Amino acid sequence: MTPWRIVVTGGPGSGKTSLIEALAAAGHATSPEAGRAVIRRQQAIDGQALPWRNRALFAELMLDRELEAHARAEDATGPVYFDRGVPDVVGYLALCGLPVPPHIERAARDVRYDRRVFIAPVWPEIFAQDAERRQDLDEAQRTFDAMAAVYPRFGYEVVALPRVPVAERLAFVLSRLA
Repeated sequence: MTPWRIVVTGGPGSGKTSLIEALAAAGHATSPEAGRAVIRRQQAIDGQALPWRNRALFAELMLDRELEAHARAEDATGPVYFDRGVPDVVGYLALCGLPVPPHIERAARDVRYDRRVFIAPVWPEIFAQDAERRQDLDEAQRTFDAMAAVYPRFGYEVVALPRVPVAERLAFVLSRLA
């Protein structure tokens, strides 16, 4: 059986991680966001692969984590919900105005998820910055726009999440996959 890998993407601060956490609490397999994990580890060692130091290196480490997460899901017996996916790395590079290396383009083309990708729109009422999320609301919107463009480019159907409480978003996602 081919594992069912479902991506939740969108701009920062739009409730993606809260939805992923609700899915986990409901007993679903999930995969955390690569970018936050890279930032935490790089901050801990004062590393260079931080988005405010070296965006290309940050993208490479995100790609590595996304590929690892995708491979880990290979043995899953049911759906696995991902907080972002490999195409997000392409979207991130485009957002930054950086070239997309051929190996990243190839990974986004070849490493596949379920055809439906859920995208969280920018939601100013819940948006907040923190130690790992330094983007402002404008950059959150531009990130959303980049992800909304990149996923269809790789053949995915983008399904917008409603701006509703987490429990209702959870029900929305599960009903669309039933």
